[in-house]
Amino acid sequence: MATDARAKFQNPDFRPDFHSDLTLSTHDGLHFWQFMIAGSIAGCVEHMAMFPVDTVKTHMQALGSCPIKSVTVRQALRSILQSEGPSALYRGIGAMGLGAGPAHAVYFSVYETCKKRFSDGNPNNAVVHAASGVCATVSSDAVFTPMDMVKQRLQLGNSGYKGVWDCVKRVMSEEGFRAFYASYRTTVVMNAPFTAVHFATYEAAKRGLMEVSPESVDDERWVVHATAGAAAGGLAAVVTTPLDVVKTQLQCQGVCGCDRFKSGSIGDVIKTIVKKDGYRGLMRGWIPRMLFHAPAAAICWSTYEAGKSFFQDFNQQKDTGTVT
Repeated sequence: MATDARAKFQNPDFRPDFHSDLTLSTHDGLHFWQFMIAGSIAGCVEHMAMFPVDTVKTHMQALGSCPIKSVTVRQALRSILQSEGPSALYRGIGAMGLGAGPAHAVYFSVYETCKKRFSDGNPNNAVVHAASGVCATVSSDAVFTPMDMVKQRLQLGNSGYKGVWDCVKRVMSEEGFRAFYASYRTTVVMNAPFTAVHFATYEAAKRGLMEVSPESVDDERWVVHATAGAAAGGLAAVVTTPLDVVKTQLQCQGVCGCDRFKSGSIGDVIKTIVKKDGYRGLMRGWIPRMLFHAPAAAICWSTYEAGKSFFQDFNQQKDTGTVT
């Protein structure tokens, strides 16, 4: 046996097979880090493109003595432009940029990993898609919530903050670290059903669109991803608007005259909203929320799938030795 081993190492053509042990596991032909990069780019493109709509939504949902009291998109937008100018629509975009990239890297990589583990050979299982989405949002919200809070405070006019880092420092010194996660529980409670509906609808819509015209899937796949994403984003956004209003209230409490709550209880916030504005207050901002999430999801999914396609081609060329 020792002689055989010595003979192998003395053989100039012998190459030890370390590659199979060191190669990271793949899914859809991609490595974990490639999902993270594709997701990070998709998240940044999505949120940057739709940021003005998100600003309008935040103004509409922040109750109290804040400048914007209107519940219509047109009046809210006009009030922002007249009182603060077009630049106000992009206030807080720096915080969004700092949070969206890392959060979406976590979001999509966890989703793809969970989908692979849960599917058990059945990639079309809607329950698996929903469960994987919930795991993804719990993980990504832990990364995104602090910067989302900073972003929403900066979006409100007369908030008194000079910028991202000024807001971070003042919140830390005046309210403590817990203030950055004041809405985390509400965010997870909101995003869990949002993501479950979103991913299940997206995968089902994508599969249905591909079955309608399977011969043209390769030529029209970006249209398929965008259409399925828009349908999923719009539906999920409308269903979860009441919890999004609660989240905005918790993140903006005490800023610009908005109500401050003694506890972070979802029930207490809902009671306050209903008392001040009736049940319709729970649907404040549903139109801009839908207008945000439908195109945002279309942009995000098409960008993400484009990133996946790029890495799949790259990996294939690398395996065949044709990478330039």
